[in-house]
Amino acid sequence: MSMPSVTTLLGPQGAPPYTILTAPARPEPGSPHRYPWAWQKYLDACANHWMPQEISMERDIALWKRPHGLSEDERRIVKRNLGFFTTADSLAANNIVLGTYRQIRAPECRQYLIRQAFEEAIHTHSYQYIVESLGLDEGEVFNAYREIPSIRDKDAFLLPHIEVLAAPGFQTGTRETDAALLRSLIVFAAMMEGLFFYVGFAQILALGRQNKMVGAAEQYQYILRDESMHCNFGIDLANQIKIENPELWSRDFQAEIRDLMRTAVDLECAYATDTMPRGVLGLNANQMHQYVIYIANRRCAQLDLAEIHPGTPNPFPWMSEMLDLKKEKNFFETRVTEYRTGGGLAWD
Repeated sequence: MSMPSVTTLLGPQGAPPYTILTAPARPEPGSPHRYPWAWQKYLDACANHWMPQEISMERDIALWKRPHGLSEDERRIVKRNLGFFTTADSLAANNIVLGTYRQIRAPECRQYLIRQAFEEAIHTHSYQYIVESLGLDEGEVFNAYREIPSIRDKDAFLLPHIEVLAAPGFQTGTRETDAALLRSLIVFAAMMEGLFFYVGFAQILALGRQNKMVGAAEQYQYILRDESMHCNFGIDLANQIKIENPELWSRDFQAEIRDLMRTAVDLECAYATDTMPRGVLGLNANQMHQYVIYIANRRCAQLDLAEIHPGTPNPFPWMSEMLDLKKEKNFFETRVTEYRTGGGLAWD
């Protein structure tokens, strides 16, 4: 009988590592990786590279400049979205580079994190490209996180969980710091990237479906595909830590995560109400609230937690192809050429 091997996943040098006792490691043939799921996500991300300037903004510019091309409610949605996303993707990049990367030791996981950080830079580039193309007031857009309460409140919720990993003296190795790392990973993946982005995605994609702001909508669809992978990678990483350190996943910790998810739902619902105080694009805030709960339930299910409001249906089935994370594999298998080159997408 072969002895079990110890697979080191996480932990800074000099600190007790996270470990998992398994049968002898079975990396993929010809691969040295103990976590092939992480390496595969890195390869998938690399195969789907895109750049914002590949996408024409001419139709968006003409529509934005036309006096009655968009309603005031539609313009509000665009500006609020850009105001939140420019800050959010900067926070995401900081979280990876200054925090998470320092704590993750598995090379294949680090490889994906480097790629993810680059994708966050592309997303920030995309928002800048849209702002410049439309001739928006950059001060208004880039200061929204200070001046718009619904955006400021979401950022304030996220910052403590991001900053904890970036603190110079932080290192894993105790139950308290190990739990802080796990908590931060879950907030970042399941609540920030996996929930806080979804009202904005739905709104801009709804504009695209109506043949409005199609250049911005195309970029948002590519961003959504990236963020889908970011969310899934982060949740997979958190679940791997749970497997390797079951003592961290206590009933009290699970209750804490569900409370954080409820708070995140409330914040995203408040953002939905602020961005669309009246019905627009065939959508309204109440439908968005239901959609936020539906997404939150899915994140809980991915983490093996009880749903926030069990059985809440998806109120926007027309968005499934673009937003349903279960379609992620189809995106990569069937749309690789378009995604890699930034080719046009058809909006029904």
